[in-house]
Amino acid sequence: MDLPRIISVDDHVVEPSHLWLEHLPANLRSRAPRLERRKGWVSWERGSPTLIQDDNTSHPLYGEADVWVYDDLEWPLTRGFAHCGFESESALRGVTYDEILPGSFDQVKRVADMDTNHTEIVMCYPTFSRFAGQVFLERADKEFALQCLRAYNDFQLDEWSQGTGKGRIIPLTLIPLWDPELAGAEVRRCAAKGSNSVAFSELPPALGLPSVYSDYWAPFFRACDETNSVINMHIGSASKMPSTSPDGPEEMLMVLNTQNSVFAFTDWIISCNLVKYPNLKIVLTEGQVGWMPFIMQRMDDIWSVSENYSNLKARMPNPPSSYVAGHVYGCIFNDQVGLKNRDIVGMGQILFETDYPHADSTFPHSKETAIKIASEAGLNEHETWQLVRGNAIECYDLQRVGISV
Repeated sequence: MDLPRIISVDDHVVEPSHLWLEHLPANLRSRAPRLERRKGWVSWERGSPTLIQDDNTSHPLYGEADVWVYDDLEWPLTRGFAHCGFESESALRGVTYDEILPGSFDQVKRVADMDTNHTEIVMCYPTFSRFAGQVFLERADKEFALQCLRAYNDFQLDEWSQGTGKGRIIPLTLIPLWDPELAGAEVRRCAAKGSNSVAFSELPPALGLPSVYSDYWAPFFRACDETNSVINMHIGSASKMPSTSPDGPEEMLMVLNTQNSVFAFTDWIISCNLVKYPNLKIVLTEGQVGWMPFIMQRMDDIWSVSENYSNLKARMPNPPSSYVAGHVYGCIFNDQVGLKNRDIVGMGQILFETDYPHADSTFPHSKETAIKIASEAGLNEHETWQLVRGNAIECYDLQRVGISV
């Protein structure tokens, strides 16, 4: 198969060391998030890494690590955030920028890696800032946090997606989750600079925020609706992952991590936000789609008898599954089950991702992976084009930047 060049809607950028030093206003740079190189070993508590600085040089994870220091936060970079090429090494080990693929943080080398990986365009989630900008939500000084968040967005818009990255990198911006009015204003500011894609949490209540069922988020949703900004929710953007037991192994967590996408999918449709805001599009990143057919059927079944519950029919004139097409997109990197059920999911709702530079990444063999899963699912030539390219063009309206085929 002569596979079209890939558009990946889920890659990651490891923030370069200069980001806040260059993009914050000059009078705030003395407080800017900065890197410090330290020695120790990384401990993980509640999903967050901490560098333990002691003399236990015999610890299997002991070594040097680059640590982001931002007000009260000290956050070490670990192998798991840039794991490409190191599959046999512990994802928990602290690392320095010297040890990871330069394409993780260097734009020119990222584009070169994209060429190696048969990829034309990518969209990149943050790393230190976390998938929905939770690091800014958690800081006490919200005025400074807002400035840091805006600096990150300016990096995405003015640096990462410009120069060598122009036409190759889709900017993905963040919002101040703690204030929906400010969030709406930031969506509009970034849209005016060329962004139509914003990150959000899959489960806001897990962050101590109101749910998508409330009116709290109306200013943010309205801004996205009016600017045609796509809302993107990466698994893990709730800062918690589903688990059956505290002593379960990592493999259990990896099998079940798609559950947060199931929850977000259900919340967004049952909340009727896609009825209230007809231009909204949401993307569920890294959650796969094989589970969608059953959840869609289950929602339709409940809707049909909803007079026995909260009478969803009164708020949603058509069956829940009818709001998926053109509004809800799922992302896959290896999901033949979902592709085989594409007529139910909607072939136009499935996006492809390479997940560079994470452990799950198909780099540098994404072309072979895409051909394999398309072949095993029996996709024809047009459906294959939709999967690796066409659906992303439609979802993110890439025609506006000259990408139409």
